[in-house]
Amino acid sequence: MPIEINGVAGTKAVPDLGRLPEVTAALAARAEEHDRAGSFPADGIAAAHAAGLLTATVSERYGGPGAGLAQTVAILHALGRGDPSVALITAMTLFQHAAQARQATWPARLYAEVIAESAERPVLINALRVEPELGTPARGGLPATTARRGPAGWSLTGRKIFSTGAAGLRWMAVWARTDEPDPRVGTFLVRSGSPGITIEPTWDHLGLRASRSDDVIFADTPVPADAITGLTEPAAAPARDAVLMAWNGLGLTALYLGVASAARDWLVGFLAERTPAALGRPLATLPRFHSAVGEIEASLTAASDLISGLAARADAGDPVAADHAAMAKLVGTRAAIGTVEQAVALVGNNGLTRKYPLERHYRDVLCSRVHTPQDDSVVAAAGRAAFAAAGFASLMST
Repeated sequence: MPIEINGVAGTKAVPDLGRLPEVTAALAARAEEHDRAGSFPADGIAAAHAAGLLTATVSERYGGPGAGLAQTVAILHALGRGDPSVALITAMTLFQHAAQARQATWPARLYAEVIAESAERPVLINALRVEPELGTPARGGLPATTARRGPAGWSLTGRKIFSTGAAGLRWMAVWARTDEPDPRVGTFLVRSGSPGITIEPTWDHLGLRASRSDDVIFADTPVPADAITGLTEPAAAPARDAVLMAWNGLGLTALYLGVASAARDWLVGFLAERTPAALGRPLATLPRFHSAVGEIEASLTAASDLISGLAARADAGDPVAADHAAMAKLVGTRAAIGTVEQAVALVGNNGLTRKYPLERHYRDVLCSRVHTPQDDSVVAAAGRAAFAAAGFASLMST
């Protein structure tokens, strides 16, 4: 269906959730290859684009489908089940569109270009915030990446690390400070191919190897004067949007529950086929394996229901759902990791050999711990809230 946004023509790509099993299978078929090579999964991204998944969260006011958090959770669970690197790269783009749906912050002309180009090819977007000295911005501090004002706009210099999908990004939303006497911070919108951008292939990780979360270096990279959002004094920066934080927490947890589901699927198949000579029948015939797989199934089902239920409540405007998203991430990612660990323990050496995918699933699911909010922050906040609710708020300031 043709659309026009600010004079730029595009095409409304409706996500076909009925194709999710097909997309999952296509990603799974190449996941091991990309993991071993540490190669960017362009074919998987193309499959997600062809199914309309990369633009699922584009707002209806921009001619998009306007998918909510519940649909996004379903998408990321399915992609995580196939190839979590593709899922993570896709998630970053979906979250950027969801943020624009919630509050338009990009210059209209630039976002119109994004939408129009997205109708023709995959357009990946990610926020680049983490730096070598700073670490994650969620812990506080100012970026070292600096924007200098010039006659034609801004000039950006600095290094960002853990930049998911770096080589495939079309747009980079770069968090930086100005070089003014009283620095301001903001997000500078940089198009790939701009001068002064170098992608350094530093990503050598335990899991999610195909996510290519490499370093991006900016050396006097030009940024148009209006290609900036949220420029403000650090002290005046608004608090992070709880709803968008819920998108991040619940969406990424769904991704890793997808990884754990893939591990469960492999385990069931392995137990059904594995016939030790001493036993003379498949391991799946033994009651102890029924109980072990049942434990895994119960844990995954409860965690998945929690995530999808909170997502639906968040879509309905329930503020409590957004407030509980961080704790749900803690519960969901622990369930994902725990169930894959159980699967590895059940099959012994076969679970840790690269001949089988369980070893890869184990490495990938461990990456769930590094995403914001991290476990220590979640439990500390939950503990403070519990003391405050019991009337001991004054103790929290000591």
